[in-house]
Amino acid sequence: MILRPRRSALYMPGSNARALEKAKSLPADVLIFDLEDAVSPESKVAARDQVVAALRQGGYGNREIVVRVNAPDTPWGKDDLSAVAEARPDAILVPKVSTPGDVMMAASRIREGNASDRTRLWAMMETPLAILNADSIARTGADPASRLSLLVMGTNDIAKDTRARLTPGRPAMLAYLSICVAAARAHGLEILDGVYNDFNDEAGFKAECEQGRDLGMDGKTLIHPNQVATANTMFAPAEEEVAWAQKIITVFETPENRSKGAVQIEGRMVERLHAEMAQRTVAVARAIAARA
Repeated sequence: MILRPRRSALYMPGSNARALEKAKSLPADVLIFDLEDAVSPESKVAARDQVVAALRQGGYGNREIVVRVNAPDTPWGKDDLSAVAEARPDAILVPKVSTPGDVMMAASRIREGNASDRTRLWAMMETPLAILNADSIARTGADPASRLSLLVMGTNDIAKDTRARLTPGRPAMLAYLSICVAAARAHGLEILDGVYNDFNDEAGFKAECEQGRDLGMDGKTLIHPNQVATANTMFAPAEEEVAWAQKIITVFETPENRSKGAVQIEGRMVERLHAEMAQRTVAVARAIAARA
């Protein structure tokens, strides 16, 4: 089982040259060079050129490099997709995806931009229509032409459009988050949680990371480098969790247990499905260790 850790996905403003350079030394699993929300209209074209230059220069090591372009229906969207695709990042994050057609249209433009076969498409889930269409959007991932591999929750935009309040514990957001997790898992996609706005509130951020992890998210999108370490810790399996997972794997691999559907380990009944979960836990831990 080969996995790519995505515990921390840090947005970096594409218009800020110093931020793009600093990103080379940050311990984030994913760097998202942002051409959308973090860039003013008058700076959009210059930011695009700067991000493309940074992609071509490289130097980001084993970090996954993603570019969030402007929405396709904006004055910059189509040119963003073409220019960024040609620069060949690991993925292109498309905002305001609300229908399966949005995915396929973006994928077509990425392909026309001479993108590498390895460049994936990530979709922002940030509109009420996206939530209602989560299953059909995620389903497009089964078509290789879609390039779709991951969903990103845009909780600020969801709150704006639904008028839900982002209060501690996110009770108004839980249904939207859970629907998208279910859609992602049903169709073999990864999914990242939305941002936490108060980057000075360490306790609140940690609690929200824990909540997202427990909901099934693979990691969290971030707005400040100070959030990276906490996200990396919260979305990594703990040492005792890895040790227990390894014990489950070892027990099921013994000759007398290979054909069994359930066994007892230290007084607990453990089923074959737990062995499958354990294998993923160990694979995640190994993938994280390989990044160090």
